[in-house]
Amino acid sequence: MQISIDGRTIEAAPGDRLLDLVQRLGLDTDSLNTRPLAADIAGEVFTLNYVPLRGIENDDAPSTQRMRRAIANSGGKVRLIRYGEARGRSVYERSMLFVFFLAMRELFPKATARVNHAVGAGLDIDIQSDEAFTEEDVERLRDKCREIVASDYPLERVRLSIGDAIRLFENDGQVDKVRLLKWRQFTYFDVYRHGDYADYFYGEMCPSTGYVKVFDLQFRDGGLFLLRPTKRDPDVAARYVYAPHLAATFEESERWGALMRCSTVADLNAMVDDGSVRELIRVNEALHERRFAEIATMIFQRGARAVLIAGPSSSGKTTSANRLATQLRVLGKSPILLSLDDYYIDRKYVKPDENGEIDYEHINMIDVPQFNRDLEALLEGRTVEIPSFDFATGARIMNGHYVTLKDDAILIIEGLHALNPALLTPQIYKKRVFKLYVSALTTINLDNHNRIPTTDVRLLRRMVRDYLTRGASIERTLGMWESVQRGEQRWIFPYQESADAIMNTALVYELSVLKKYVYPLLRAVSPDNPCYDEVLTMIKFLHYIRDAAVEDEIPPTSILREFVGGNTFYRKENPAE
Repeated sequence: MQISIDGRTIEAAPGDRLLDLVQRLGLDTDSLNTRPLAADIAGEVFTLNYVPLRGIENDDAPSTQRMRRAIANSGGKVRLIRYGEARGRSVYERSMLFVFFLAMRELFPKATARVNHAVGAGLDIDIQSDEAFTEEDVERLRDKCREIVASDYPLERVRLSIGDAIRLFENDGQVDKVRLLKWRQFTYFDVYRHGDYADYFYGEMCPSTGYVKVFDLQFRDGGLFLLRPTKRDPDVAARYVYAPHLAATFEESERWGALMRCSTVADLNAMVDDGSVRELIRVNEALHERRFAEIATMIFQRGARAVLIAGPSSSGKTTSANRLATQLRVLGKSPILLSLDDYYIDRKYVKPDENGEIDYEHINMIDVPQFNRDLEALLEGRTVEIPSFDFATGARIMNGHYVTLKDDAILIIEGLHALNPALLTPQIYKKRVFKLYVSALTTINLDNHNRIPTTDVRLLRRMVRDYLTRGASIERTLGMWESVQRGEQRWIFPYQESADAIMNTALVYELSVLKKYVYPLLRAVSPDNPCYDEVLTMIKFLHYIRDAAVEDEIPPTSILREFVGGNTFYRKENPAE
């Protein structure tokens, strides 16, 4: 069988792994920056341990059929995946976690470790054991991880019946996985094994533990941070950067999860089945309302005259601005809502980049000087005519919208770039400006070892909103998402710690609602679609989630209403967000 790997043709003999072919072509390297981690075949991701041409005895294996179908659909073309792309980083993270949990098993077999969330380049991990976890324990773990990497154990999947998998994890004490697997819709389950340790990370992994050479561990009270490679130089582990505001927000959200008794998908599914999800919704929404009230009180006590609200795409900025306005009215203020979108420069002045594309997330899309002048004038008590951006014509218009800040008035300005320091000139008295960062910081897990990335939930939100309100296809939303994420990394995340407060807009119950809207759309995407692998990953993840018909329980002012419809606040459509 002839296969083309990164444009180079090679003959594959029966039993050859993709890795064998990659090595024979001289495409394997020691640098994580260039080393192949997995393979893209017809849009799907495959481990390099896969064998394109198996013997007759393996011909009926599901993995063989999937591989053969992909090879046929690709015309024998294979593209190697490296750390530079998001899928490569996911493959590496899963492999790194396997090494870490294997080291935990060998050193601390009675301890329980849970991956909470990502903070920058670090994964926050809680450790529960009979004795307090120490810095010396972290040193031992680091050494054990390096020993496992040096041993270069193969990372190969083994397929089990669902019953055998449940019994395996029951005997191993991984109760969280047992609970999750009871919701699995298939009769089989794949695990990765080494010795008597078995685990799974819901996606392809590197060929062996020897690939995971770049990592580090940083002790924290009650656990540690597992640090991933840097994006700019993958051969170097990222440094731990303390983000106190973000850390405090995650801690608060985890306390909320404990209060609501919902920290995993299995918890959520059980509540959907027994009907207690309705009470979960009421409590979750009440916690959100209390947090908005707390932030409004902070703003009131500060004596702020303007509130700037920023956050990544699909974080719920518009609803947050409106809910905050309601709470400020309770305190006797008269909020005036404005949007940075209305300060977009006219499209005729926008220049495409070197690829002929327009970066809608760039700060230069905003007429910063005009915004500076208007904000300064408003805070000085002068009357200003606020522009309005017409997305149909791509131009700003002046339509007689005059604003003056009276004594009880307060500006609420929301937009992607609202925390960018360029928006606050030295002439603006900064103590009169309150900065709020909002984002959907997901804290619910699949199980103890598998977090649900915040980015994935925001993407699901956006898919639903784009389809329902803009008629946009899944493919169009996915096609824009990489550019959106690049913009967030450059223009939003660097300023989140400068905020005076952070509002976590994630709802622990939202996946059970979003699934009903997005799952049929994902299932309709055909395997020959360029974004099929991303779609397949989300489908596999959503298989574990029970959908809930509880729209009548969701308040009309809920953050979730901004995406599934029924929001009673006025919101302006913005195709660039």
